[in-house]
Amino acid sequence: MTSTNNQPAASDVSVADLTLEEKAGLTSGADFWTTKAVERLGVPSVMMTDGPHGLRKQSGGSDHLGLADSVPATCFPPAVALGSSFDPELAERVGVALGVESAVNDVAVILGPGINIKRSPLCGRNFEYFSEDPIVSGVLGAGLIRGIQSQGVGASLKHFAANNQEFDRMRASSDIDPRPLREIYLRGFERAVTEAQPWTVMCSYNRINGTYASEDRWLLTDLLRGEWGFEGLVVSDWGAVSDRVAGLPAGLDLEMPASAGRTDAQLVAAVRDGRLDEAALDLAVERVLDLLRKAQARPVAEGMDVEAHHALAREVAGRSIVLLKNDGVLPLARAARVAVIGAFAEQPRYQGAGSSLINPTRLDTALTELRALSAGEVSYAAGFTLDGSGDPAALTAEAVATAQAAEVAVVFLGLPASEESEGYDREHIDLPPAQLALLDAVLAANPATVVVLSNGGAVALPFRDRVPAIVEGWLLGQAGGGATADVLCGVVNPSAKLTETIPLRLADSPSYGSFPGEFGHVRYGEGLLVGYRGYDARGLEVAYPFGHGLSYTTFGYGAASASPTPDGDLQIELDVTNTGAVAGREIVQVYSSLAASMVQRAPRELKAFASVALEAGETRRVSLTVRRKDLAYWDLRVDRWIVEGGEYLFEVGASSRDLRASVAVTIDGDPVVRPLTMESSVTDLLADPVAGPVVRQAMTAVFGGGIGMDAAGASMMANDEAMMKMMASFPIGRLAGFPGVSVTFDDIEALIAKANQEHAAE
Repeated sequence: MTSTNNQPAASDVSVADLTLEEKAGLTSGADFWTTKAVERLGVPSVMMTDGPHGLRKQSGGSDHLGLADSVPATCFPPAVALGSSFDPELAERVGVALGVESAVNDVAVILGPGINIKRSPLCGRNFEYFSEDPIVSGVLGAGLIRGIQSQGVGASLKHFAANNQEFDRMRASSDIDPRPLREIYLRGFERAVTEAQPWTVMCSYNRINGTYASEDRWLLTDLLRGEWGFEGLVVSDWGAVSDRVAGLPAGLDLEMPASAGRTDAQLVAAVRDGRLDEAALDLAVERVLDLLRKAQARPVAEGMDVEAHHALAREVAGRSIVLLKNDGVLPLARAARVAVIGAFAEQPRYQGAGSSLINPTRLDTALTELRALSAGEVSYAAGFTLDGSGDPAALTAEAVATAQAAEVAVVFLGLPASEESEGYDREHIDLPPAQLALLDAVLAANPATVVVLSNGGAVALPFRDRVPAIVEGWLLGQAGGGATADVLCGVVNPSAKLTETIPLRLADSPSYGSFPGEFGHVRYGEGLLVGYRGYDARGLEVAYPFGHGLSYTTFGYGAASASPTPDGDLQIELDVTNTGAVAGREIVQVYSSLAASMVQRAPRELKAFASVALEAGETRRVSLTVRRKDLAYWDLRVDRWIVEGGEYLFEVGASSRDLRASVAVTIDGDPVVRPLTMESSVTDLLADPVAGPVVRQAMTAVFGGGIGMDAAGASMMANDEAMMKMMASFPIGRLAGFPGVSVTFDDIEALIAKANQEHAAE
């Protein structure tokens, strides 16, 4: 990149230079993908296009759902795969490439990344999202944003917020309690915003607790800008605006796509009749102008290296493949006779359907790439067709004969494209019956069978105990065929791990029964217990747990130690050794738990992770930072983040259920002082540093007067554990006058006043 953009400069244009009509126009699109220009002032129009795993700049008509052709671009592995790398630096490298391709095509903002939580395996758009865990989503999303914006192109963090299903997505209300909303569904967005400052944030279609995201002042202004310090522009998802006059003062700066001037006129009318403060419109216009200034400051890209980007896509895909099971059949011997079975080997499914559909610059197939890497015979049988045509019996017979003649059979199975798309959810998590029947037949003919999966979301694996190896290939982008061959042949040692749990059955999913809702509302009934948190809390067996993934080598974990950092975080350190014969990469994970917590918690929660490359026999000291803020829970009593004091257990391991080392750390908590009232419970007063000692004494001894209870009352309280439990939540103001209690209403009022007075003076 050398020269600067040749568009007219907008840097000297101010809001005061614009007419009311021009201001209203700047806050909506000119057409489907571009913003409006103001030619008389030299204010340019800029283009936004779909992402997030490749540039989708349409060359024909604009339709948003991929029906029109788009320019060729590198199709990188979607987030479902990239997330499994657990590597923000790798995500950043992908972001750089996306930024380059966007700049070359004169695109100002690429619409991604998407970091919504995978609440249910049925969400039709899970292939665009990273994880069921907010820390993974936030860290990987921030990496992608940094890479994109390093090239002078804006990212659009989406879909803000709680867009966790496709069913009725443009109207349904995600009804979520404050703790899970903050701790699960917003935490990743907060991290991406505070660490990477995306140029834009895209508000989602849905309502949140009854309010459309595009009209939610608390979400778009109080939280996003006030608490998190977001400095950029809020753009609507395409068609997400229900009431623009209500949305703009709430914090919605730019409506997309164009409304043919209809909503512009509504803004103008609202300003003129006093329903909308013009200052709110001016603020949105200033943010639009700021976006235009950033876009104009980008140097003009000279071109992109198509082959280098394809090579990067292959590297990333190789780092994204999860080896779920391996009884020694992998990697394939170089001279082995291999039967490749399954139409996906020749006709790869490499991306999801909908607005993120990329027109790839080239496309690898696993069959071709396996033949290129193998020194032995690689035969092929389709086994099934993607469109359901052909004679199933004949296709199966051909596959069985091919498998019988080989030493190893590699069966490619997966979900049809029609089952995973933006706009609708999946109905089940099963692979097609015809494919499962084919696998049974192949297994009977050749027990040395490897299953390779192509899917954008978790699928049931009823065959997992009957096959010696399973490779989770996800959707791997345009170079996925080559990457799959690399992993199968041992050119690449698999290192990816699951960022979502693979359940034994759909009914085990924590959201089962409250997904996708009804009559315009979906109740997030599982609360905090999303994904692995829910499976662990209920002690359920799963097919493969969160964080699981094997390698062609093995890793040993040393003892863990912990030490505080100067800024209040916690450093967890341990030695990790490659105990095998080949180089590999281990993803080290840290989980926290607090057994004696006063609030509901999952049995363990991911707090830090690191991707560590090790040569055979090499030992490396690995250091992972657990941020103090990530230990906090959202305290409903004071509406803020609180770190609870106590002894935390930090477990380090290879998955959420393969924990190798642990260290206990006592952490000082944040003070939570609330004014006491007559409705405060006995427990509240016991916890208060001023009132607590008085109440404690009153409940264990007899007083000669004042606050206290008679001998019978004291004896009852001391000897009846059930009574103590009941009294714990008893409002203190209702205690006066109970039999055996000598304390008066005035006594309690005086104690509360004294405690509140002393706290106020501190």
